[in-house]
Amino acid sequence: MTSETITADAAGTWKLGDLTVNRIGLGAMRLTGSAAFHHGTPSDRERSIAVLRRAVELGVNHIDTAAFYFSALRSANELINSALSPYADDLVVVTKVGPYRDYSGEWGTSARPDELRGHVEENLRQLGRDHLDVVNLRRMRQDSIAEHFGALAELREAGLIRHLGISGVEARHLAEAQAIAPVVCVQNRFGLDHRDPDTDDLLRLCGEQDVAFVPFYAVAGEAGPQGATTAHDDELLAVARAHGVSPAQVRIAWTLHQGPHVLSIPGTGNPDHLAENVAAGAVRLTEEELATLNGLQLKAG
Repeated sequence: MTSETITADAAGTWKLGDLTVNRIGLGAMRLTGSAAFHHGTPSDRERSIAVLRRAVELGVNHIDTAAFYFSALRSANELINSALSPYADDLVVVTKVGPYRDYSGEWGTSARPDELRGHVEENLRQLGRDHLDVVNLRRMRQDSIAEHFGALAELREAGLIRHLGISGVEARHLAEAQAIAPVVCVQNRFGLDHRDPDTDDLLRLCGEQDVAFVPFYAVAGEAGPQGATTAHDDELLAVARAHGVSPAQVRIAWTLHQGPHVLSIPGTGNPDHLAENVAAGAVRLTEEELATLNGLQLKAG
């Protein structure tokens, strides 16, 4: 399979509210460098901008970002603004609020509900937008998200936000949010080697309610923000060889096979990896291969 010839529409589409996106998107965190949340090596700015522009050329119209995605000298939102503004009408930029970092990069406690407007406005300034397409509320261990989500719902009514999502939640939080305002997507950690019954249940509920389920770290495994896992079982490698693709592409394909409402937002600052990630949307796994992968208990490290 030649990655360069495959575009993001190979995976099909889904709607975030009234916004149609290809099911393969791009996570922006890794655009900022080797340590997006620390004082690591900053990315090469021109290379990151080239990745964003190439992503759009390959049909990616769903980019996931946040104001707290920054490293020394690099901001994901600023890179997106520089690379893609003025924005194409069909480009959907999704951001998130809840966690935050100060200018030195240190994490603060979870934002209070009355602070969320300022965080939304910071995203607007950095992205150069007058409204945000989708804003996810990242739950920070709160038992209830009603007050925080309600604050975002008010900003939606005010026209600063078009659609709302939630992240890091349990099934009960989806119901809690839906009682306040429509939810178009749920972002939770989920992947071939990071599954639990609660998340499987949430994935099913999202499908039943036509809510997009958007896993993060689906390729990274236990490595999380550090990068794609290097732990691959023999069965996974065999599936990859059968399709002439990489193990990471199989992981993305497996994720997309979990339901038509499941989106993928693999992150990379590497143009070659970008093309491979997009091409994973064309991988069609057989029922036998899916059964084999579903039975794996992959271990990182």
